[in-house]
Amino acid sequence: MSEQEEESDAQKVYDASGESYGAHGTINIPVPSEELSESDQTEDNVSEPHPSAGAHKTRAGEQSGPVSSSPETEGAEQLREEVTSPERVSDSPEHYNKLHPTEFDNAMRSTTQSVDNYYLTFLDKIKAVKESLRASVQDSSATVKVVLLPVGQEITMSFRIDVILNSFKDYFSNLLSVPADVLQVRCAGRILKNNETLLQHGVRPQDVVQVEMFSALPDLYPIKRIQKFAAAPQVITFRVQTGMDQYQEVAVEMIKSDFHKPFLGGFRHKITGVEYHNAGTQTVPKKVPEKVNVFCRDTQTIFNRKKLQQTVNTTSTQMTKIGVYVSNMTDKLVTPGQYFSAAEYHARRLAAVLVLQTYYRRWHAKVVVENLRRQKMARMEWEDQEELRKIRGKEEWLQLDYYRRHHPQTKEDFELLYNALEFWRQEELARITQCFTGAERKAALCELLEKETQLIASIGRHRHRAYVAHQEAWVQAFLDKCSAPKTWRRFDGKIIEMDTQFTIRARELQNIYKCITLKPISQDERLDVLLTLKHTVKEHECKLTQEILELIDREVDLMMRGVKPQNLEGLRKRISTLFLHYIKTPLFNPEAARHIKVPQDPLKFYKKIYFCHSCLLYLPSTEFAVSSTSHRVYLCRSCVGLDNEARRRESFLHYRTLLQQLYDSEADYEDESKIAFLIKLQDLQYLTENVWSSQSALSACKDLGDLATVRWDKSVQWSPWNCILLTKDEAAAHLKLASIEEGYEPRFIHKIKHKHILAKNYFSQIPVLASFIVDDGEAGEIRKEEHAETTPNLLESQRLCPKKTQEHFCPLPTE
Repeated sequence: MSEQEEESDAQKVYDASGESYGAHGTINIPVPSEELSESDQTEDNVSEPHPSAGAHKTRAGEQSGPVSSSPETEGAEQLREEVTSPERVSDSPEHYNKLHPTEFDNAMRSTTQSVDNYYLTFLDKIKAVKESLRASVQDSSATVKVVLLPVGQEITMSFRIDVILNSFKDYFSNLLSVPADVLQVRCAGRILKNNETLLQHGVRPQDVVQVEMFSALPDLYPIKRIQKFAAAPQVITFRVQTGMDQYQEVAVEMIKSDFHKPFLGGFRHKITGVEYHNAGTQTVPKKVPEKVNVFCRDTQTIFNRKKLQQTVNTTSTQMTKIGVYVSNMTDKLVTPGQYFSAAEYHARRLAAVLVLQTYYRRWHAKVVVENLRRQKMARMEWEDQEELRKIRGKEEWLQLDYYRRHHPQTKEDFELLYNALEFWRQEELARITQCFTGAERKAALCELLEKETQLIASIGRHRHRAYVAHQEAWVQAFLDKCSAPKTWRRFDGKIIEMDTQFTIRARELQNIYKCITLKPISQDERLDVLLTLKHTVKEHECKLTQEILELIDREVDLMMRGVKPQNLEGLRKRISTLFLHYIKTPLFNPEAARHIKVPQDPLKFYKKIYFCHSCLLYLPSTEFAVSSTSHRVYLCRSCVGLDNEARRRESFLHYRTLLQQLYDSEADYEDESKIAFLIKLQDLQYLTENVWSSQSALSACKDLGDLATVRWDKSVQWSPWNCILLTKDEAAAHLKLASIEEGYEPRFIHKIKHKHILAKNYFSQIPVLASFIVDDGEAGEIRKEEHAETTPNLLESQRLCPKKTQEHFCPLPTE
């Protein structure tokens, strides 16, 4: 076979391989005419020459361009010209042959061999160029997933990333019967132009990209489904690396299924709100074959068949006889063993079972003991942790109590100080009474009174400093509220702030007030601040503004006379106080009307105003501490606190903590409990001191910081007649009881019910709580037996007010 035929066969095989590869592709977009012409020219320039022995000169003459300029070609032609030129050859060939027959033949043979080798090398280069071009065209392709909107049809195709999208639109324009200029292609939210390529948008070879195609005029040119791609499977070609420098093209067929994928659950991100669904398999589920009709009479009918099995030869034997020889070479001699009865067999089995049970029970006992030991260790560790937690809690409470006594800030802190002062006074008084008599006792009592006076004065100074600090903090909080912008939350969680003309005005007044109250300030700066304040106040004319202007002029005059700043503190305090009243006035600061507690309408003052019989002042109802059993308003809060500091000096911090714990525990039940939230501080104090004697019903613990009041019957809402005072540990154990009768003795239960009757007799005076009381037979018997002891001391005598004070009497408001 000639070399030309071999090359043509190789070319056919190569083309056939290319065609077979193209058969695996999905859809190929036709390349535009311009690119086709360029590729054709390239193929023509590098077309394969078919070398033959008799056409060397013709092939060399037809080569042009890069082939004719090849240095190897020029060297071969020059060598041939040198060998065959007439100047180098004699006039007659016979003469040259006669002279040099061997040299001529060798030269011609070498020239022909070198030219043939050159053409073979050039042919190999042409093949390499074509393969590289084909690989480059193949490598520059990407898989494009086209989604037709709004029909939602998906088409997967192969497209070159260096080709403009105009040909892409022309291809789909023919398929959809829609003009190309109406079709729009969108990728990653951006509209792609006609003169752009996928390479310009960051798409790399062998990538998979999804684009959306829709119509710019959906009414005139709607997008419809392409029927030729509706049911056909789609194929995507992937390039898989199989070795270090080896790659393999893999065709993956995608079959679209129309079944509905089931919802397999998922979860939602708490912060971002994004939902994640559990993924299922993407394969088509197997169809369950339809069941045959099993509910018929045939399936419920049994057909019995009988067949006899009998050997044909009834005279078969296994022994040697006349005419039959049976070999005994493989026979075995069987000797009978010791005979045992069924009872002995069962006894042997029983003994083996007992052995198995022994070992199993041993193993089971070891497992149980190990579990018990592990539970014991866990219990001991938990008890140690609980003990440490209790000790740590008590230490923290003592540290907090110590801090409150040394740095009092609130009303409860000063109650603790006065309570500690009263304990100290009682101890000193008992010591003096026990150790001294006569004149020495009087002198010691005088010294004790003087020390108590000094301590009370020290507590008063602390209270004044705390009041000043609280007042400044309140003023600052009030100014911040007035100058704060309006805020609201958007649907996406962001906060929007907006300043109004009123908030801007309030912010200006706040800045002026801060400048006025600054202490380390020079004289020039103080004059600038006073000038700004004067211009601000001049906008309104009233008695308050006139007084502020007079004080400003007075301070400026004194500053010009050289008065020391220490002597101007009182005047500056008056200016700041009057300016604060100016800020609180809604006429000058409209935003203050939303935050002041005093109503603007004077008529509202007369609706809920009551008279205090101690300080002789008319005060609003919020200034009176009214308990659930009170029938009239008598003393205001300040007078009650002053009386407590002067006489009893009791601390209500533990009762407030106890009441807050009660509110929290009842809120956790979520069973619409009402009575617990009607109980006030005074009611809980009476219930703790008079009914439960300020101690636990079980252990008689008197530490109020460790006590808690819980439900007696946890299935019924809390009430004074359905509660019990226990320590926190006892309360936790009590709430775990399934039945009260099983957990306590009848004597203890009778004692608790007796205390419930005492609470019922006291709280039945409250009309709101009286509607919740339900009498039973046992409670009636206990009430009859203990009727004399159940009358509360608070109701023994009620004295009417004198005539002078009766005109100030105001009953409680009734709803």
